[in-house]
Amino acid sequence: MTEKIGIFFGGAAGGSTHKVAQRIQKAFGKENAKLYNVSDAIDEDLLRHDYLIFGTAAWGIGEMHGDWEMFIDTLVETDLSKKKIALFGLGDQIEYPESFVDGMGTIFCRLPVKENIVGFWSTKGYNFYYSTAEKEGMFVGLAIDEDSQHELTEERITKWVEMLKKDFS
Repeated sequence: MTEKIGIFFGGAAGGSTHKVAQRIQKAFGKENAKLYNVSDAIDEDLLRHDYLIFGTAAWGIGEMHGDWEMFIDTLVETDLSKKKIALFGLGDQIEYPESFVDGMGTIFCRLPVKENIVGFWSTKGYNFYYSTAEKEGMFVGLAIDEDSQHELTEERITKWVEMLKKDFS
């Protein structure tokens, strides 16, 4: 399985979302997953992988990262109907409990093919009161809070990647 997984993140190289993307890549094995900053990615990058993972932090009051604003149309215009897709989002449930990981929710809403999305994650263990990334008691992907629950990040990534390995096979 040579780089069957493309991990696309928004934000600066070395930023929080990039660091989480690197940890996810490491959990899959670097030989199995390739990282892309969406500010540099093109539609061909999406098409060269069987499985796609999209990650963003929530900016301001829950918006997705600005780089995603530019890249989201590429997602909508690219045929992803044969791809399995997973999402992860970063947020701060203490400072922004009314918009926790909403950037991930925005990406989910904009994706034209919802039935291919895998990796839904339980809302248990989080303390927020609203998120556009919550559907029927589950997050649409892995929710990460590096601000107030950083000690749980590694365990969450490990469990989520194990789920995805099954979903992606």
